[in-house]
Amino acid sequence: METERAALVATLGAADPDAPTLCAGWDVRHLVAHLVEREHQPVRAALDALARREPGHERFLGPLVAAARTPQGYAGLVDRFAAGVSRWNPVGWPGDLAHHLEYVIHHEDVRRGGPRPVPPRVLDPDQVRAVWALLPGFARLGYRRSPVGVVLAVPGGPRKVVRRGREAVVVVGDPVELALHASGRRAAADVEVHGRRDTVDRFLGRQRSPAR
Repeated sequence: METERAALVATLGAADPDAPTLCAGWDVRHLVAHLVEREHQPVRAALDALARREPGHERFLGPLVAAARTPQGYAGLVDRFAAGVSRWNPVGWPGDLAHHLEYVIHHEDVRRGGPRPVPPRVLDPDQVRAVWALLPGFARLGYRRSPVGVVLAVPGGPRKVVRRGREAVVVVGDPVELALHASGRRAAADVEVHGRRDTVDRFLGRQRSPAR
């Protein structure tokens, strides 16, 4: 949604380009370069993803990051993202709604990347509904390697099975928090995981101490 793009642009404009993010190996400058690359250079973005280089050392992302090392260069990169996708670019044809979840997650990557905790944002109800609508397909991919089934639930609201299994956990939280958890940003996500203790431990990858 354009609302979320504008909000993200405002946060990026006020952020320290050298500040850490929730994306390992990326500072804020890298994250802006990623947003520009995925919208304006999708082939290069795909090649970077396939190469699986260590984060911060991507071949095609590197020049965009380097060009943003000066204050003017960084501001120019943020402006390029703010301008949106050209109408001739197929990436932009579905509209910003198709990228809404990406924007929301990366917005929190910037907000929550520092050492100090920050409160969750209060989003417009339409934005929250959009996150929930996009979440099931995204979460199925995010939890594809889960050793147990996974159900996502909003407190007092809807729930959705995103991975089936004989044993399952229920991950409870607001849609944005669930999106962060499903994307692998578990330490930053404000969620609760419910289920049998051994099932929850398996889901979280915890090793229980042997009985004495």
